[in-house]
Amino acid sequence: MSEILCEWLNEEVKLSRSVVPGSFSEEFSTGYLLGELLHKYGLQDDFNQFSQSRVASAKLNNFSRLEPTLHLLGVQFNENVAQDIMTGQHGAATKLLYELYIALEKKRKAKLTGVAMEAMRPAATAKLKSIESVLYREHLKTLTPRQADLQLQQISDHFEIKSKAVEDKIARIHIAEQQKVQKLQEEQRAQGIEKHRIGRRRQNEIMARIQAAIIQIPKPSPSHTIKAIEAKRLLKKKREAEDTYKNIKKFENNIKESLQTQKLQETAREITAQTATELLGIYSDDDYIRKIQKRLEEDMFAREQREKRRRKMLMAQLIAHEAEEEAYREEQLIYRLMRQSQQERRIAVQLMHVRHEKEVLRQNRIFREKQYEERRLKEFQEALDREAALAKQEKIDYEEQIIKERECHEKIAIERAQARYKKHYSICWEVMNQIIDLSTKVGEYRLLTNNRIPLKLMLDWKEIFFNGKPMYEQASIQPLPNEPNPEQLVELNKMNLLDEKDYGEYKSMTGEWCPTEENSENKPPLNNNILGHVLRRLMEIFYPPKPKSSPPLFPPFPIKGCILGKLFSGKTTCAKFIEKVCNIQVLSVDTLVQEAIQAFLKNEMKSEHNVILQEVESSGEKNEVQKNLSKSPLKVLNKLQTETSTNGTKGNCPVKKDPSGQEFISDSSQDGLSKLSVRAQLGAASQKLLKKGKSIPDELLIDILLEAINQTPPEKGWIVDGFPMTINQAKLFEKAYTGIDPETKDANSGKLSLVTDPRAPNKPPVTSPAFDVSVLLDISDTAVLKRLANLKSNKLKSSQTEQENNNKNSDAEILEEKIDLARDQVLYRISSFLDTWPKLEKWFSVHQSTLVKVNAETEESLVCETVKEIIMEEIAKKQNRKGSAQEISSGKKLLPVTRQDLLPPIPVAPPPIDPGSDEWIYVDEPLPKEIPDFLVPYWEMVEHAYMNAIKTILRCLRDEQHSVIYYLADIRKKFQDYLKHPDLKQEFVSQWQTDYNSIADDLREDEETKAELHQRVTDLRDLLWDICDNRREEAEQERTDIMNDGWLPDRRGIAMNHFFSLMQVEVDRFQDTKRLLHDYYRAMEGKIPTDDIQDFTRIPLLDIFDEEQKEEQNKSRRIPLVSWKLPSPEINIIKSKSKGTLQKSVKDENSENGVATLGKDENLITDTWQTAVTAVSNIVTAEIQSKEMEEEEEHQQLELKEDLKSSQTLSGKAAGKDVKDTKKLSPKSATKKKGPPSTASVVEVSPAPITPEELKKRELTLKIKQEYFSALNHEEVATKSRLELIKEKALAFVEDLTMKAEEAYKDMEKWLGSRFLAEMSSVEKLIEVARHHIESSSKIQYEITLEEADFFISSDVKVIPDPVLSPQVPHIETSGSGTLTISQLSTLHKQFLQVAPKVLCFLGI
Repeated sequence: MSEILCEWLNEEVKLSRSVVPGSFSEEFSTGYLLGELLHKYGLQDDFNQFSQSRVASAKLNNFSRLEPTLHLLGVQFNENVAQDIMTGQHGAATKLLYELYIALEKKRKAKLTGVAMEAMRPAATAKLKSIESVLYREHLKTLTPRQADLQLQQISDHFEIKSKAVEDKIARIHIAEQQKVQKLQEEQRAQGIEKHRIGRRRQNEIMARIQAAIIQIPKPSPSHTIKAIEAKRLLKKKREAEDTYKNIKKFENNIKESLQTQKLQETAREITAQTATELLGIYSDDDYIRKIQKRLEEDMFAREQREKRRRKMLMAQLIAHEAEEEAYREEQLIYRLMRQSQQERRIAVQLMHVRHEKEVLRQNRIFREKQYEERRLKEFQEALDREAALAKQEKIDYEEQIIKERECHEKIAIERAQARYKKHYSICWEVMNQIIDLSTKVGEYRLLTNNRIPLKLMLDWKEIFFNGKPMYEQASIQPLPNEPNPEQLVELNKMNLLDEKDYGEYKSMTGEWCPTEENSENKPPLNNNILGHVLRRLMEIFYPPKPKSSPPLFPPFPIKGCILGKLFSGKTTCAKFIEKVCNIQVLSVDTLVQEAIQAFLKNEMKSEHNVILQEVESSGEKNEVQKNLSKSPLKVLNKLQTETSTNGTKGNCPVKKDPSGQEFISDSSQDGLSKLSVRAQLGAASQKLLKKGKSIPDELLIDILLEAINQTPPEKGWIVDGFPMTINQAKLFEKAYTGIDPETKDANSGKLSLVTDPRAPNKPPVTSPAFDVSVLLDISDTAVLKRLANLKSNKLKSSQTEQENNNKNSDAEILEEKIDLARDQVLYRISSFLDTWPKLEKWFSVHQSTLVKVNAETEESLVCETVKEIIMEEIAKKQNRKGSAQEISSGKKLLPVTRQDLLPPIPVAPPPIDPGSDEWIYVDEPLPKEIPDFLVPYWEMVEHAYMNAIKTILRCLRDEQHSVIYYLADIRKKFQDYLKHPDLKQEFVSQWQTDYNSIADDLREDEETKAELHQRVTDLRDLLWDICDNRREEAEQERTDIMNDGWLPDRRGIAMNHFFSLMQVEVDRFQDTKRLLHDYYRAMEGKIPTDDIQDFTRIPLLDIFDEEQKEEQNKSRRIPLVSWKLPSPEINIIKSKSKGTLQKSVKDENSENGVATLGKDENLITDTWQTAVTAVSNIVTAEIQSKEMEEEEEHQQLELKEDLKSSQTLSGKAAGKDVKDTKKLSPKSATKKKGPPSTASVVEVSPAPITPEELKKRELTLKIKQEYFSALNHEEVATKSRLELIKEKALAFVEDLTMKAEEAYKDMEKWLGSRFLAEMSSVEKLIEVARHHIESSSKIQYEITLEEADFFISSDVKVIPDPVLSPQVPHIETSGSGTLTISQLSTLHKQFLQVAPKVLCFLGI
């Protein structure tokens, strides 16, 4: 049935999707294909509203529309059937399709349409079906789940599947971990079994060796051996009897003691039993109790007897077993001795046979020796020939190999040269591009600024050029992007570079911000030492410095050096020569590593190592170095053991495993390592890495080298052979030897950028480098390859001669291995040296200045002598430096004592010490913990805000300078283009020329006509002059509009606001600094920091907004604005004068207006600067007054307390008078003094004796006050000087801007005048030409052109054509058959005239 339905749907109906028998439930679950099927038969008119989606809403829509049509066909269809089809129930869709197939076939046979079937249905039935369809839709909605529920179910199913997968994964991981643990346990168990088996096997071998040794004992004489055996047996029996007797005695004593204890127990039991019987006698039977007691006594006695018998039996068994063992040993000994005597007899007989056989063999050997000698000579000659052939072939092969190596080296050298060339070319290309960009940039700005590029722009371009940044803008960064692209990152880097440059100049007051020569005396003080000390102290409290490790101590060696160079450059040869001649220790890292490994394999202990050191060392400093170095190998070992994990044993250290599966070294092995010497521990670490195929790290190599240096005697110097090989090794060795890391920086450096403390600890003193001299044996690559070839040939020759010497075979083999290894690695080692040497050369030549180069291509003796001279010269220099230092120290100690030194010193009053000077002792009282926690972040915020604000304002000024240049260049160009606009002069000229040429030729000679033409020329001239005058007026109006467009005042206002913002930043910094110092010193006095009552001073900015923008920003305004265009009431006398001049000079507005506004701007800048300076002075004055008020209040409180105390005493009246007098004097003295009170005034005011504590407290308060006000005054002077500098720069900027604008306006006026004069001149020339043609009565054949300011007659354009026509080219005819052309006839006519001219004339031809 399914196949029939598929054939019907696919072939007859032809649905949009082909269906197969197994896909009915899936394809028809949406209802879309059912709607398409009914639509094909013309029953589903709303098929366009069906949806192919599989969501619940689409299915509900489709099946709701299908229900009326299916009921019309008479198919059984309800909400249950629809739900089964939607959920994909098996057979539901097939059953519905079968019913549809039957119903549609009936409809097709009846040839009824859908409308006809609907009309044939009764009305009641139709109404009932409509109601049922409504109910069907509602039921179907309830049965169909929502799409959100389905998605939630899918999500839950997905997470269930995922959770199951995670659980399965966790279970698998757990099982894998268990299997791994089991596997490790099994491996450990197998290792233990193997270890036990190996131990048993070793024990058996040892027993076999012992038995063999016992057998080989020489046989003694029989009599002595028997007597000795009997004597030993008797002695043994006596000893056994004595031991048995002692054991029996001991056993009896023990039994006696046990019996005594038992008797005591029995007596105690009898007493308890008696008491018990007495108590129980009343209630129980006495006989029963006695039986029980008797049975207990019998059991106890029987137990004791059994124990005695058991012990006696065990003793008997022990004695019998020992006797049997002794008898067995005696029998074995006798058996072995007897067997040895029999073997000796048998050997004697065999010796006789051997002697006879030996004689026979000797005679046979003599005969064979002759035969062998002949054969040996023959074979030796053949071997010599074969060896010669092999040597020849090997030589040929070696030469070929050398040629290949040279070719490979040349190839590598070419590649390196190409790489260097490409690198150099790319750098040059970048530099050339930057130079071209800089040149084009300069050219552009020369055009924009009329060859007057500002110095600031040139310096900025120079900074960008030197830092390798692109000169032109790569991308726009006006709205700062959150995620910039690479081009925007480049622009941001350029902006930050220029910001840092401008900020550095502003901070150091150099470059653009350098004060003028007139105000150079008012330059602010260099640094506020008190503020720097305060901030450094706060920083040290808030950021405590890390403790620095003490550097290692090494004795002063006579020489410390290293010999560097390529492979086969002669380093080892020179080192051996120096060691032999100069008595200097030569250290080779490879040899030291091998010695360390050998020390570990030999288990070199600390005691042995110390004995060696005591024999070699003579100074006590090396013990400390040894202690420091002994810690490093253990650390290295622990690090290696934590990084790597191995199975079984680790080296010679047994490994255990804890329950978690992690390996650790047992305590016994750790103790064993700690007992080893330092060199052995380092060798253990090296061997561990080498066994795993890893290279030894640089840290471990340096530890080994330092240990060797530590073993070197102080009187001998040391030289390292071929070390360091990389820059990392050089830096690590420098750090390890000197204790100074060249790459470390101070943690707190950079946190204080505005002020510094001169007493802060500077950088550590410069110590001498680790190497006194660094010798480079310079050699070319070709020389290295030649030496390698020569070494190989010498090795071949020496190997033939050394075959006879057995003692030198091992050395020859080692040399051969080294040569082969070097030959294989020579190219790579040369290339690696060339890669690493530039950095090393910079390190030794620039950072340490110890590099000396020696030409190593000369003879060996010359090279060694040169290196020796360098070493000896360095030793002499070092000794001279030591001697000079000792002389200076001894000179300081042994100064001559004069008479003046013996006299007592005359007391001289020391001058007062200024706070902040080098002699001043700062007040460093303890601070509460909350003060640094608050002040340090506050100051960091102040510094950050100060730097960002300065950079932002300077960036705005920089952008303002660019915008000014571009604007002025733009208005210049626009005005020039405006002057070149076309006009109507050419039209009038062309019209006049046309009218002039239209006059007839005969009228041109008439005088009246000429007068009329002259009048027309005059009218043309007046018209052209009027056009020129109008254009001049329009251009002047355009210039006036440009001048009055408000750009210059706006730019001045914006620039002034920027400089006012700079003043605001400086004032804010001063206020923040004052607040920090105030809180700091109040905290040291033990007072609570008070809130600053006075608000931050706000410097007003200029109001440059329009009237519409003012109303919008009035609500959100925080900074006060000053009216700029109208005069303010605070304007001084200079402003009123400039205003008067403005009112007088109304006629010359263009020239005088700029001067007046410039004067007004200067007055505004001066007033704003005065406001800022006044604000700073008021802050300082208010702080001084508040301090004096506090002191006065404290003084009054102290006086009140003293009054209360004095009133209680008998002498209260006199004290009261004194207090009243002091009260009268104190306010007067306070009003007279403006600065901090002196110590003398304090002493005078105090009426009562002051305790030492109060006196100390007052002195401390006075010192704090002096220090605080000195720092505040310093900041005040610095702020005022910076404000003065900002005022100067603002005035200069505004003046420069005005001058540039006025220069542009003057250029416009100059261009306008020159253009007008040129136009008038061209008109005069035109009129002169016109009058000339009128007087000559000739037409103007060529076009007259009056273009802009130029007049010319175009010879290419003719106004009147010539009367003579241009000659036409004659047509060439071709002669036909028997006819002549015209040219032929004319030629014939000419010939006739020459022959018979008269006849032809007579005939009239």
